[in-house]
Amino acid sequence: MTTLTDTPPAGPALPARVSPLQGMRQSMTLAWRTVVQVRHNPWELGDFSIQPIMFVLLFTFMFGGAIMGDWQSYLTFMLPGMVVMNMLFVSLYVGQGLNTDLTKGVFDRLRSLPVARWAPLAGRILADQVKQAWSIVLVLGVGLILGFRIGTGLAGLLGAVALLLVFALAFSWVAVVVGLLAPDPERVQIYGMTALFPLTFVSNIFVPVQTLPGWLQGLVSVNPVSILADASRGLMVTGAQAGPIIATLIWAAAITTVFAPLSAWVFKRRV
Repeated sequence: MTTLTDTPPAGPALPARVSPLQGMRQSMTLAWRTVVQVRHNPWELGDFSIQPIMFVLLFTFMFGGAIMGDWQSYLTFMLPGMVVMNMLFVSLYVGQGLNTDLTKGVFDRLRSLPVARWAPLAGRILADQVKQAWSIVLVLGVGLILGFRIGTGLAGLLGAVALLLVFALAFSWVAVVVGLLAPDPERVQIYGMTALFPLTFVSNIFVPVQTLPGWLQGLVSVNPVSILADASRGLMVTGAQAGPIIATLIWAAAITTVFAPLSAWVFKRRV
């Protein structure tokens, strides 16, 4: 005597490819996942909040008088550049978080789902923009408490913040490549800091270009960090100038053009 068993109905067929709109929705979902993690791990927010406050206080009061005669004048000069430097350091958390997900097997689980291959990368970078906005507001808030004043009004301030976020979006692709190549999250910080310290300190963030040796002035002037610092000072303090702003946008486009496809290639080889 045979027993008939009901065959469970087949589920809906999964699409062979994910549409760009679906990929963007998935990127937003993964970005929200990264942002929500801060609520469960508040110290992650403290990692990139304490350091910039220390840097602003240290450079303003320890070196301001020696460099410009009084710390108030130095604060006006230095703070827009400090925002730039902090933005670059915060970008490293994109690579560190991405590397953590890779080493803990998060991407192995995502591969079993109908998720666009580029969505995890885009989600990390979109979440980074929230952290970048927080760090910019934090540094400017500390500066305002110390006496820094915006000389160009609200429009200049918003323009500076928008330019910083555009460059942060581009530079995040560099952090993604570092995060994919590094064997563990600790190495991401080591590799990133090793590259960023010369890039930020051999610039005009802390000292005017005119005070440097002649052979060094040319190198500092073409440094994209110096160009972005000049654009930020113009938008916040002295008045916007088209030259540094356009040059910053060109650098951002060039970095994205090189490192976005490179990060996708490295990601495909690793995952």
